[in-house]
Amino acid sequence: MAHRYIKRILEARVYDVAVETPLDEARGLTERLKNRVLLKREDLQPVFSFKIRGAYNKMRQLTATERANGVIAASAGNHAQGLAMAARHLGVKATIIMPKTTPELKVNNVRRLGGKVVLHGDTFDEASAHALKLVAEKGMTYVHPFDDPDVIAGQGTVAMEILRQESGPIDAIFVPVGGGGLIAGIAAYVKYLRPETKVIGVESEDSACLAAAIKANKRVTLSQVGIFADGVAVAQIGKNTFEICRDYVDEVITITTDEICAAIKDIYDDTRSICEPAGALGVAGLKKYVEREKCEAKTLIAIDSGANVNFDRLRHIAERSELGEKREAIIAAKIPEKPGSFKKFCMALGKRNITEFNYRYSDDTLAVVFAGIQIKPNNDGKEELLEELREHLEEVVDLTDDETAKLHVRYMVGGHAPESVSNEVVYRFEFPERPGALMKFLSTLGGRWNISMFHYRNHGAAYGRVLVGMQVPEAERDQVKEFLHEIGYNFWEETNNPAYKLFLG
Repeated sequence: MAHRYIKRILEARVYDVAVETPLDEARGLTERLKNRVLLKREDLQPVFSFKIRGAYNKMRQLTATERANGVIAASAGNHAQGLAMAARHLGVKATIIMPKTTPELKVNNVRRLGGKVVLHGDTFDEASAHALKLVAEKGMTYVHPFDDPDVIAGQGTVAMEILRQESGPIDAIFVPVGGGGLIAGIAAYVKYLRPETKVIGVESEDSACLAAAIKANKRVTLSQVGIFADGVAVAQIGKNTFEICRDYVDEVITITTDEICAAIKDIYDDTRSICEPAGALGVAGLKKYVEREKCEAKTLIAIDSGANVNFDRLRHIAERSELGEKREAIIAAKIPEKPGSFKKFCMALGKRNITEFNYRYSDDTLAVVFAGIQIKPNNDGKEELLEELREHLEEVVDLTDDETAKLHVRYMVGGHAPESVSNEVVYRFEFPERPGALMKFLSTLGGRWNISMFHYRNHGAAYGRVLVGMQVPEAERDQVKEFLHEIGYNFWEETNNPAYKLFLG
């Protein structure tokens, strides 16, 4: 099977529009993982994705009549951009059917490159069905994003470059998998020339169509597909791609959303570039492989397959990256509802950095707090943290792996104060975001007046931002401001703030 693709790959016409991308050492990952980690930088292509290779190679094979009739494709974005650029270079009209869930960045880029965009359906498979319907109606040539021998051969040029760029032994190559075009091309070429090198597919756990097909030993269709990693959101592996993958892919690793986010951060730390979620799968799989195998001094390559990510998605990625790297524990704890309890809670944490702290008074006996706490990578410090907290506190619950807590509850802790909360005043604070600043703040404030509400989240800014409610008798209101001036942090009273009155007061 592989030998049939070698000639196609060697003769693939991709460099009229594509570039040979570098194979860069990821120095931070190399040092941390104790293996030589190399990144194949397909995010540096003109359309910020490897897809330009397969799309252009396929376009070069079309007859004059086929080009005159125009081309059509379904794509979640990267193939669309590659095809639009290839079509513009060759003077061919291109229509792209894109899922309605496609990031706006990719839609706009396709239009900028001259492609006609039609938004249809919520997944690639729904878009693909509509594209095939238009093929039958209008006679255009369908350029498949992955399940076509010429497309596979175009993507295989990635492997051709890797083996030319790294002449020494390569222990494993980690490849993002959606429909399988990239990994099929890489596996066919690598296994023909260097059969000892492992080719490992990496899939998002909510779109793992190749893993499901290998397990069943036949192509299967997933009942639903997650779209966080939209570039690999495919419900069924391709027919041509599966024939290659079944014989030449060594294994498939599945990855969580949090692990993808952590890998995006790893790539940024080493390259100062931001890849898209699908583009980070290779690094996420590589890290999981090293942790499982406990290997050292190996040469491992991850394909950084694309950088087409909407800017507004970075907020979510940053939020989840610490969890994906297992550097943050999320816990809920019960503490006595009385002055000084916050200080006791902080003492139980020791010198650990608090990343989040949420609390709202509920009754006069026990307080329930929601907290994020920094720990050492890979859970090394979580059990120790939980053990220490349980020695000092009434009840501690580990929520680190609780999706509801991470996605929703952390933003909903609060609500209106019960009637028993009287004399509540509210202050907003800014303080220098440095180790110990929040601890000092809590320790200083915690013993004077009862804290009835508290919200803090570390956003990586220069200043920490805290919203605090305290029960202060009317006669002591002036003392509060004097006390707060002594702490030395910027503060504003928000007791009459309309948002507070509507939702929290």
